[in-house]
Amino acid sequence: MPETVPQVAGKANLERRADAKALGKMEKQKLEDLRDCVPCAALLEQAGFRIDLKESTRKAFKYRRRSEIVIVIHGGRGWFDPLSDAKGDVFSLVEHLDRVPFVEAMERVASLVGFVPQEPLWKRAARETKPETSIPERWTKRLRPWPGSMTWRYLSRERSLPDTIIRATIRQDGLREGPQGSMWAAHVGDAGVVTGWEERGPHWRGFSTRGSKVLFRLGEADGSRFCVTEAAIDAMSLAAFEGLREGSVYLSTGGGWSPATEAAVRKLAACPGAVLIAATDANCQGETFASRLRDIADETGCEWLRLKPPAEDWNDALKAREKERKEWKMRAGRGGLPRVRRPHQG
Repeated sequence: MPETVPQVAGKANLERRADAKALGKMEKQKLEDLRDCVPCAALLEQAGFRIDLKESTRKAFKYRRRSEIVIVIHGGRGWFDPLSDAKGDVFSLVEHLDRVPFVEAMERVASLVGFVPQEPLWKRAARETKPETSIPERWTKRLRPWPGSMTWRYLSRERSLPDTIIRATIRQDGLREGPQGSMWAAHVGDAGVVTGWEERGPHWRGFSTRGSKVLFRLGEADGSRFCVTEAAIDAMSLAAFEGLREGSVYLSTGGGWSPATEAAVRKLAACPGAVLIAATDANCQGETFASRLRDIADETGCEWLRLKPPAEDWNDALKAREKERKEWKMRAGRGGLPRVRRPHQG
């Protein structure tokens, strides 16, 4: 889980204390005021990053610049890199991006005072209620999807997932009914305890409040073929393509790469006969994740394969396949299937 603003700021202040002394007349309070005046988003926009609204939530904004990714948190005052352990405040963000000392970072931040970054347009009202129970308790209180439920219809109709895959995921306690027809897909640790869940719906996507990303898992408990995707829906979509292939486990990182996720992947890769399959998206971020998985495979000595979706992600590919099937059925229904002429017998 990302640290709080005071924790992030406290660590950053300790690391730059020596530089701060060299500033002489610049008081600590002035530094704090400067940090509060310039949000991380302002720096990122000036550096050529663009917000990925599809992958953002109200509490975590994802910014991209080619293959680089920065997640802005804590109301714009904190950030972290999902592909590394880097994190901090706006000053450390300058140091991270430009590799400059703190004094230059301070000058760069000061030059952005008054710059107002673009505000994303949200279609869904902010949730005001805060959870009062633990993550496993919140998970247990939600209903499992059933045929005809809003979540089931969302997965079947809008995501083109076959009923067999939905049922298999429910049997493994991987799905719950979320609010307003959304889906909750569980992330679990090694002990099988729910640590959080991916939230996906017609008008909403995010991750559980106060939850932590480890891995979404679907497949055989003793499987050794580990297919790593970036979203639970992609994991289920790949399972649909392969028909829940024997010996396979379909995994999702939830679009992040936390230390807990990496530790879980390393543990799986160390299993006897393990095959680590990078089934991540067909884009820059997907290639970055695939490279990380290959490094883990090399370090643990397991086999590694790259399985790239025929579209940007596996669910897009699944929806395209289902669309083609429906169109074929419609054509067959209008004109009938072509008849095979038998050779003339004289």
